[in-house]
Amino acid sequence: MTGSSEEEDDYMNMVIAEPTQIIQETSIQRAARKKKEGEARARIKSKQEREEDEAAAREAALAKSLDSSNKGFKMMAKLGYKPGSALGKTADARTVPINPVLKEDRGGIGHDAEKKRKFREEAEQEAKKVKVEQVGYRDRMRMEREEKRLQSQILAAQKVTERLDVEAETNQDEASREVSDKVPVDQRPLRSINVLWRGLVRFRREKDAERRMKAELQTSLSSKLPSYDDADEDDEDQLAYSRKRTHAEYVDDLDEVDKELEEFNELDVADRLELVVKYLRSKYFYCFWCKFQYPDAQMDGCPGFTEEDHD
Repeated sequence: MTGSSEEEDDYMNMVIAEPTQIIQETSIQRAARKKKEGEARARIKSKQEREEDEAAAREAALAKSLDSSNKGFKMMAKLGYKPGSALGKTADARTVPINPVLKEDRGGIGHDAEKKRKFREEAEQEAKKVKVEQVGYRDRMRMEREEKRLQSQILAAQKVTERLDVEAETNQDEASREVSDKVPVDQRPLRSINVLWRGLVRFRREKDAERRMKAELQTSLSSKLPSYDDADEDDEDQLAYSRKRTHAEYVDDLDEVDKELEEFNELDVADRLELVVKYLRSKYFYCFWCKFQYPDAQMDGCPGFTEEDHD
């Protein structure tokens, strides 16, 4: 009774698959399919497509292991080779054959490797050269900036030295109660001026000489042109209109050779600045970096002699 009930349950649970419905293609569909297949067979692949197919087939063949029916495999099996074992006597020997590399150019064996090595070395040398040039450029720019900074500092130090030297001369004349017979700095012979700031005076005289030459040239040109003369014009009017020039007499010794000044200017900017700073400290107790004149040689409060001491 139990067996018959189980058979009845199996019968009730049985799934009857629907018959597959065969869809027959129409004559139009069949004609379109045959036409498409014919076009695909008749189409000639391009050179690139053929090379890609050859490369894919070659890679697939190289990636495929030899089966037992292969003659080469049978020969290796007779020599003791087993699939998956190492090639050689040692256990850690190669388990995968050497992958062949297809040579597609006409270069000799090892020639391409040598070319690549030389190209790599040249590229490395060029990269090092560019790096060295960049470092050299940065160093050169840094040195130029430092040179300009020192030039501005020594110019300022020379101006301070000139001012203090002139003040010292004036105070000395006042203390002796004598009328000073000394001429102004810009009218003195250059060699009589302190060499530490003589170049500053020479530079001013050169600029003044250039201005005088331009003014004289303009005056000579304007004198050849007709002009209106006013009988009521006085000296002040003439000065205002630059018809009459007056300037202090000065010693024209710019063309003379000044060995002492040349030797001083041949020194490095840093060395020249150091000499001027030492002179200010020793004679006037003036610290160029503090921008202050101390009352005595002790110079209490000054952190040191160099610029770094004042940082």
